[in-house]
Amino acid sequence: MKNFLPAPNVAQVGRHQQPEFARVLGLGDATAIVAGSMIGSGVFLVSADIARLLAAPAWLLAVWLVTALLTVAAALTYGELAAMMPRAGGQYVYLREAYGPLIGFLYGWTLFTVIQTGTIAAVAVAFAKFTAVFIPALEATTPEAFIVDGQRILAIGVIAFLTWANSLGLHTGRWVQNVFTLTKVGTLIAVVVIGCALGPLRGAGEANWAYFWGREPVALSSLVPLFGAAMVGALFSADAWNNVTFAAGEVRQPERNIPASLVLGAAGVTCLYFLANVSYLCVLPLWGDPNGSTAAARGIQFAANDRVATATFEVLFGPAGNFAMAGAIMISTFGCANGLILSGARVYHAMAQDGLFFKAAGWLNSRRVPGAALTIQGLWACALVLSGTYGDLLDYVICNALLFYALTACAVIVLRLRRPAFPRPYNAIGYPWLTLLYIGATTFIAVDLLIVKPAYTWPGLLIVLSGIPVYFLAKRIAPRNMTNLT
Repeated sequence: MKNFLPAPNVAQVGRHQQPEFARVLGLGDATAIVAGSMIGSGVFLVSADIARLLAAPAWLLAVWLVTALLTVAAALTYGELAAMMPRAGGQYVYLREAYGPLIGFLYGWTLFTVIQTGTIAAVAVAFAKFTAVFIPALEATTPEAFIVDGQRILAIGVIAFLTWANSLGLHTGRWVQNVFTLTKVGTLIAVVVIGCALGPLRGAGEANWAYFWGREPVALSSLVPLFGAAMVGALFSADAWNNVTFAAGEVRQPERNIPASLVLGAAGVTCLYFLANVSYLCVLPLWGDPNGSTAAARGIQFAANDRVATATFEVLFGPAGNFAMAGAIMISTFGCANGLILSGARVYHAMAQDGLFFKAAGWLNSRRVPGAALTIQGLWACALVLSGTYGDLLDYVICNALLFYALTACAVIVLRLRRPAFPRPYNAIGYPWLTLLYIGATTFIAVDLLIVKPAYTWPGLLIVLSGIPVYFLAKRIAPRNMTNLT
C-alpha cells in the first residue's frame, strides 16, 4: 500500500479545487487491466456460433487467428497515442484532439450508451448464465426484452456490487482486478494444456482433422460475408484491450507502461484464445446434433447453451468437469466486469470536465475516483441487462466499436500530419503499413456487419448519430466549459 497517496480531506478542498487522480498503477497493474478486461465469457461461448456459421475447423481457427492479428496490430498502433496523451479518457481524448470535440463526444456518447455499458451488461449476463449451471432456477425463462427473471436480477446485482466496490477507491478495484486476472489466465492455460493433452486420447475430435477444411466445399462469394459475420463473437471476446488508456491518468510512467501493457496484454490473451480453440477441437467434434444426448454428440456447434468450454470439460471429466469449468468462467466474467466498470467511468469523467456529460461525473470523491460517473454507468448498464439477449448486445457493441477503432487508428496519421513536432515517446511499430492494414480490415468487417446483420448494426449506427443533437444541446447548456474545445 505504500504507493498510494493519502486521500485529501474533503473539508479542506475548496469550492473550485477538487481531488486529483493519483498515479499508482504500475506495469503489472496496467497489464492486468488489459488482460482482465479482455478475458470474460466470450472465448468460452462464442465458438459455438462461429462453428454454426463456418462449418469447418480451419475457418474456426482462422477467425481467432485474424482476431489476434488485428488486436495486436491495434495495440501496436494505439501505443503511440497513449504515450503522446497519457491522460484520463484515453480514446475519447485521442479522437477529440485529432478530429475535434464533436467526434470525441460521439465516441464518448456511444461508449456510454452501447459500447462500454453494453459490454458490461453482456458480461454480467454471462456470469448469471454460468451460475445457472449450479442453480438451474436461474436459467433464462424468456429472451424477451424487459422481462425480469432470476438470471437478469443476478446480473444487475453483480453490476451494482462492483460499482460500489470501485467507488471505495482505486486500491479496491486494483486488488480485485489483479487477483481475478491471475485466476482467469490460469483457467485459460488449464483449458489449453488439459484439452490438448487428454483430448486426443478420447478420439472425439478426430473428425476435425480428417475434415479440417469442412465436409463440403464452400464458394468464396459465400465464405467472405459469413467470415465477417463470424468475426463478431471473436472480436467481442478480444474487445476492451484499450480500456487501460481510459485510466491513463492513474498509471505511473504512462509513456512507457501504457504502450507496453497494451502489447503484452493483447498479444498474450489472443494467443491463449487461439490455443483454447485448438483445445476444443481436440476434445469435441465441430459438427453435432442439436438433439444429441451427450456433449460429444452435440459437438461444438450445439454445445448446451453455447457453453463450449464446459462441454469440453464434461467430455473429459464428466459432470464434475462441467461444474469446475462453469465455476472458473464465473470468476472470469466477474473479473472482466470489474475491469470494464473501473475504466469506463474515467471516460465520462473526462467528458464532464469538457462540459459534455453530467456535471457530477467530473468530480472525484474523497477516495480520488469518479464516484458519480461510476453510478451513472452502472445504472445504464443495468437497464441494458433488461433490454435484450446476450447475442443482441454483441451485435450492438462490436460494429460501433470497430468504427471508432478505425477512426482512432486514422488519428495516428492525422496527428503526425497536423502535429509533427509533438513529443512521441513511442512510435507505432509498422507505421504506416500496419496502421493502414488495420484500418482497412476493421472498416471491411464493420461494413460487412451492416450488410449481413442489419437488424442490430444499423440501429447501433443510429445511436452514434443520435449523439449529434445531444452534443449541440450540451454546447448550449455549458458553453463556458467548452471554450477550450472549440
